[in-house]
Amino acid sequence: MLLSRVAERVYWQARYLERVENTARLLNVFSTLMLDLPSKTKLGWHSLVEITGSSEAFDKKYKQAQERSVMRFLLAEDNGYSISAMLAMARENSRTTREVMPTEAFEKINYLYHYAKENAVKGEKRGPRHEFLEEIITGCQQLSGLMSGTISRDDTYNFLLLGRGVERADMTTRIVDVGSGDLLPGITGDNAEVEVAGPYENIMWMNILRSLSAYQMYRQHVQDIVNPEDVVEFLIQDENFPRAVVYNLNELKVILKQLPRNGKVSTQLNKALRVVRGGEIDKLLVVGLFDYIDVMQVEIASIHQKIAATWFLN
Repeated sequence: MLLSRVAERVYWQARYLERVENTARLLNVFSTLMLDLPSKTKLGWHSLVEITGSSEAFDKKYKQAQERSVMRFLLAEDNGYSISAMLAMARENSRTTREVMPTEAFEKINYLYHYAKENAVKGEKRGPRHEFLEEIITGCQQLSGLMSGTISRDDTYNFLLLGRGVERADMTTRIVDVGSGDLLPGITGDNAEVEVAGPYENIMWMNILRSLSAYQMYRQHVQDIVNPEDVVEFLIQDENFPRAVVYNLNELKVILKQLPRNGKVSTQLNKALRVVRGGEIDKLLVVGLFDYIDVMQVEIASIHQKIAATWFLN
C-alpha cells in the first residue's frame, strides 16, 4: 500500500505536468489565432488569464492585460500559475518520490524545468514562442509515454492516472471556454469596429481543436464543417476521444475500482458524469456556455476534494 504523502505527491506531479501541457496548448491557441485572423483583430487577453484561474493574482500586479504582460505572467514568473512555476512544483514532487518513479522520468522533468527556466522569457516574443511551447508540449507527451511504459500497474500508477484524468478533464473545459468567452471582441475596420463574422469564429474553433490535437479525429467522427456545436459536443461528450471530458471521467471510474474506500469519490464522479452528459449543447450555445462550463468545473473540483479527503493527509 502506498503511503498517503507519497500518493499525494504522485497525484500532484501528474496534475502539474498535465496543467503545464495544457497551458502551453492554450497559449498556442492564442498565438496561432494572431496569425490566422485579420491583423486588426482584437484578442481578449484577459480572457486567457481568467480561463487559467489566475485573474486575481494577475490584476494585483498588472493594470492592463496586454500580450506581453499576459505571456510573461503565464510563462516565466514565479507565481504558481506560470509554466516555469508549475514545472518547478512538478520537479519537487518528482524529487521526493524518486523511490517509486522511474529514474528516467525524474531526469526528463528536470530537463523540462531547466529548459523552461532558461527559455521562458524568450517565449514572451512571438518569434520564438511557438518553438518554446512545442518543446514543452512534446516533453510532457514523452513523459506520459515513458511513465505508461515503465511503471508497474500498482497504486503509484493509479494515483498518477487519477491526477492526470482530473486535470485533463478540467483543462479541456477551460480550453473550450476559449471559444465561449469574449475572445474576439471585434475586428477594427478603417472607420468603426464591427462584429466578428462567422468565418472568423470557425477559424477560432478550428484552432481550439488543433490545440488539443483533436482536429483529425474530429473530422473522422463529424461529417460536417467545423462548427461550434459539433466541436463543443466532441470535446466534452465524446466517449472515445482521450482528451474529451466524458472520456477522462469514465477512465477515472475504472481506476477507482482498483482503490480502497472509493465510495465518496465514486458518488461525486457519477454526479459529475450526469452533469457533463446532460448538457444540450445546441441550446447552451444560444444562451451561453459559461454557466454550463462553470458547473462542470465545480463538479470536477469536487472530485479532487473527495480524493484528497479520502486518501491524503489533512
